[in-house]
Amino acid sequence: MRKALLVVILAGASAFAGTVSGSLSFSNTPLLRPEGESEPAVAVANDGTVAVTGLQWLFNPSFFGTHFWTGPFGATPTFQGLLDSGLRQPGKIVFGSGDADFDIGSNNTLHATTLMFFINPTFRTAQIGVSAVICPNVTSASFTLQNCTRHFVDRTQSDRDWITSDGPHVYLSYHDSGFSSLIHVQRSDNDGFTWHRVGDPIVGQDGITAGSTFNNIQGPIVADPVTHNVYDIFASGQTGFLKGRTFTPNHVFVSRSTDAGKHWTASLVFQLPPPAKFDNVFPALAVDSTNGNLYAVFSEGHHIFFSMSSDQGVQWSPAVVVNVAPATTAIFPWIAAHAGTVDVVYYATTASSKNDASAVWNVYLAQTADNGASFAQSVVSNTSNHMGVICTNGTGCAPGTRNLLDLFKVAINPVDGRAAVIYTDDTLTKDTAGNPLPQIVLAAQQ
Repeated sequence: MRKALLVVILAGASAFAGTVSGSLSFSNTPLLRPEGESEPAVAVANDGTVAVTGLQWLFNPSFFGTHFWTGPFGATPTFQGLLDSGLRQPGKIVFGSGDADFDIGSNNTLHATTLMFFINPTFRTAQIGVSAVICPNVTSASFTLQNCTRHFVDRTQSDRDWITSDGPHVYLSYHDSGFSSLIHVQRSDNDGFTWHRVGDPIVGQDGITAGSTFNNIQGPIVADPVTHNVYDIFASGQTGFLKGRTFTPNHVFVSRSTDAGKHWTASLVFQLPPPAKFDNVFPALAVDSTNGNLYAVFSEGHHIFFSMSSDQGVQWSPAVVVNVAPATTAIFPWIAAHAGTVDVVYYATTASSKNDASAVWNVYLAQTADNGASFAQSVVSNTSNHMGVICTNGTGCAPGTRNLLDLFKVAINPVDGRAAVIYTDDTLTKDTAGNPLPQIVLAAQQ
């Protein structure tokens, strides 16, 4: 089976990247919480301020939501509290700690989004809505979550939200999880305080629309301050027999809007023949804000693929495989780019499959300064962050196989080019029943 998959990979990708062993070193600081944390995100402001979010793990109806930290690069950040606590409503059961993403704007405003769960009185069903949390002066020593503005953008059934900004224009994308799995986009022209719907990245793309409806997985929306374009990456399938019977997102597309999200044009980045699929977990996209170059990464469950575009997403370079041994099997890719440096992170193991119960996982970072012509792979974690199976099937996963949830991130400090990586480790603490209690770890490049 492994040999057959490798043949498929080599047929679809133009080459391996020739990745070599890297020499980057990292400090690893666990941000331990009694409730546990998973699915973290990180961003670095223009002055080097680091911001971090984590999803609370243990359920408690009196305080369940998305946690937030800030601090100088390289230091242990300060815990600020619950980002989405102010979204509760009198007489209604509303919980946070759903998918979260955030962006630090050019004026140091924090633009965040979280999924909120509206629970019926019997706790049997939930409606999921998308929120926006706007906080001024995130880099200030006097920053507090008490000054944030919180409101709902969409109360209908939603999933996996992402947020990005270009000056006062903020873009929020999310899945319609109730009727079509299409990607909706909302735009704010006043730094995130009011919102309105714009165009959808999948709609109006002919065969791409047909292959993506009820058959896609959405990565982040990304705004480019150089061209003022906005981009959305997604993996999708194809029409016909497969779409009717399986979820097989074996194509990666990037949609581009040149008119602030009103209209979109999708371009194919890469594809592999079935049964390959790029849902391990999200395809990821980054723009270098100093030159407008775009970079995409994605995984079919074994390899991290990398492709770049220097013409605003119209054409994409042949995809290359980034990860090398001991990162034999690699999933959960994320990417950051700044001033010609591109950092790609992933969870990886020496095992031949993410489904291997004996797999030992670590966090890796592969760096390129030549648009993917070469990479240097360094280990980020100082100890293993997970042992056993990592499941990427969402709520269909067996207990203990989805402790890392679906996401971790890397960001680049614009002051000195060093990387900040935030990841989940379920080997550090246990709950009262003796089960692994996930925690998040902030790794800073030395």
